[in-house]
Order: sequence, then structure tokens, then C-alpha cells
Amino acid sequence: MTDTMVSRQFTAMPPLTVQLADAWGQAKAGPLPRPLTAGGGGTPVHDPAAGGIYFWPVSGVIAVYYDDLGQTVPDPGLVRLGVVEAGLDDLSRAGRRLMVRIEPVGSGSR
Repeated sequence: MTDTMVSRQFTAMPPLTVQLADAWGQAKAGPLPRPLTAGGGGTPVHDPAAGGIYFWPVSGVIAVYYDDLGQTVPDPGLVRLGVVEAGLDDLSRAGRRLMVRIEPVGSGSR
């Protein structure tokens, strides 16, 4: 994870379950159960990279990008939360809608 106020808020949330949808063909995105405070999120990201986990402060949605289609994100931009280290290909093939369980590292589950 990145070391920002927003990423620390996010890492304090798990365990949680989030319903993700794939509307753009490049990311799975869905609303968090509780909002994050976008202030202190570091430099806004307008060109998200594959493998990145981002927060969209306008709607309170997180997105995991699995492909880079060269599209840019409008202002205020995304807040980078971290990066997916394994399983990105599985996520990209998981279908248009899925439920994901986010748990702390070392919790014994995947």
C-alpha cells in the first residue's frame, strides 16, 4: 500500500466484502461500505496503471485496474491506494460482476 492518510484508512477497514462490476473493460470497481476521507491522498492520478488499486473520491468507489486502455481520468483524479501483487489475470477473467473479500495480509485466507 502507499503511505497516505487515505491508504491507511483503507487498510484499517478489512475484513470487508465489496461487490465489484466491470463497466469499462479495464477495471473492476465498486463502492466501499464506509467512505474514505480523500484529503491527504498524495498526487492525483489521471492515468491509472494496470495492477493499481485506486479510490475515486467523487463517488467513494475503489477500482482495481487490470488493463491500460490509454484512457485518462478527469479531475479530481484517482487516489492510489496500492498495487495487486498476484492474481490480476484471474480478476480480469472473473466476469462482469463479482464479490471480493478483502482481508488483512497474514489472516490465513485468500
